[in-house]
Amino acid sequence: MTYFMLVLGVCFVLGGLAVASNPSPYYGVIGLVLASVVGCGWLLSLGLSFVSLVLFMVYLGGMLVVFLYSVSLAADPY
Repeated sequence: MTYFMLVLGVCFVLGGLAVASNPSPYYGVIGLVLASVVGCGWLLSLGLSFVSLVLFMVYLGGMLVVFLYSVSLAADPY
């Protein structure tokens, strides 16, 4: 179980680095989804299933709205 938590922690950090280091929002959202899923898996392994579900719905839903807004602004020539 300790190794599983360590792997989830490393994947969470790598997902955060993927969001921060990608200049393109198209590839940054992949890191965002990875970090969100791994964070929810981490909470699930601790037995916090409701908190994990709320985190997934609120965090990922809100951040994907911001992602779509930034992509639409980047695609608009005016």
